[in-house]
Amino acid sequence: MKKEILAIVVGGGPAPGINGVISSVTIEAINLGKKVIGIEDGFKWLSRGISDRILPLTVSDVSRIHTSGGSILGTSRENPGGDSQKMANVVDILKKVGVTYLVTIGGDDTAFTASEVVKAVGGKIRVAHVPKTIDNDLPLPDNMPTFGFETARHVGTEIVQNLMEDAKTITRWYFVTTMGREAGHLALGIGKAAGATLVIIPEEFSKSKHIQLSTIADILEGAIIKRRAMGRNDGVAVIAEGLAEKIGKDELESLAELERDEHGHIRLSEIDIGKFLKNEVKKRLRKRGIDMTIINTNVGYEVRSATPIPFDVEYTRNLGYGAVKFLVSGGSNAMIAYRSGKLAPIPFSEIIDPKTGRTSIRLVDINSESYEVAKAYMIRLKKEDFDDGENMERLGRAGNVSSEEFENRFRHIAI
Repeated sequence: MKKEILAIVVGGGPAPGINGVISSVTIEAINLGKKVIGIEDGFKWLSRGISDRILPLTVSDVSRIHTSGGSILGTSRENPGGDSQKMANVVDILKKVGVTYLVTIGGDDTAFTASEVVKAVGGKIRVAHVPKTIDNDLPLPDNMPTFGFETARHVGTEIVQNLMEDAKTITRWYFVTTMGREAGHLALGIGKAAGATLVIIPEEFSKSKHIQLSTIADILEGAIIKRRAMGRNDGVAVIAEGLAEKIGKDELESLAELERDEHGHIRLSEIDIGKFLKNEVKKRLRKRGIDMTIINTNVGYEVRSATPIPFDVEYTRNLGYGAVKFLVSGGSNAMIAYRSGKLAPIPFSEIIDPKTGRTSIRLVDINSESYEVAKAYMIRLKKEDFDDGENMERLGRAGNVSSEEFENRFRHIAI
């Protein structure tokens, strides 16, 4: 009897734990008598009608990869979901190869592509999507993280802690920009765990359609002055790159020529928002006679293919096993998730917005106690700072301005 075939595709950017999913899917499927194939570089070659980038996977191929970063199948941001010819190429190859089950591993765009494959094959191929992103912005039950996030936060925290020690040792500030297209989970998670001086995330400005870069510069400048008033001239500010999404296109284009990826998203990593903020804040301080060394740096690519921590190793094994269990039991067209430790697939129809073709985004809840704790430990200008006359005088002296000028300049960014 001919064995049923399960195919694995990885899409989007890397995230720690991809190999764990590949490993557990392969082993469980083979244990159930299935043949497993891995498709290289996401949907890139399938979309172009190329069928020779497919690898047979065995238990020996994957038995020890769960502890390694990266992806043995590679990945890409190729998105055939919006192109009928590309989707036809994908479906044609999957059918010719004889695929019965498809496991996709990726973020919201890959989830949408997976849902489009389901429609195109008319139910002849069962599809399960395993959600991954270091941004942690997919709406999973019980506020579970997306796999890869905890490792990215762990590695990012170590980097920021080292920068904090360096800043203290030689008296300087670091502006650290972290990945996170729309949500500030990674920036906040790193900043909170490391004890960074302050964190700025896009959710703070949820009531505003657009924000000005000058407003972010005000927050940073105010924090530096408050820190000076406390007797310290060092610090680390963690800034979510997703802030760039809330800045007007015209202002962004003044910083860099906007490049887009295969999904049409602006490449935020190409916009050096940290460099602009560093130069702007230094210029402002220099005008007041304050000489401050500020270094801008990024945390992003360094964490995407990191060796997964035990949490993500275990988590991805559960997800891969659950994907196979779901498919073989007759399930399809859903994202694999767990609720209270039990498999709880989420149908694509519940998470994908038909108007945008994207999954719903989980943002940082700025009304939560978790965010309240983060704010409490940040060195930022707060409303109560402006209610104490003596404190206002200290702040004015630290910023080389009068207390009245300080209040007029910074009260609007107090939290």
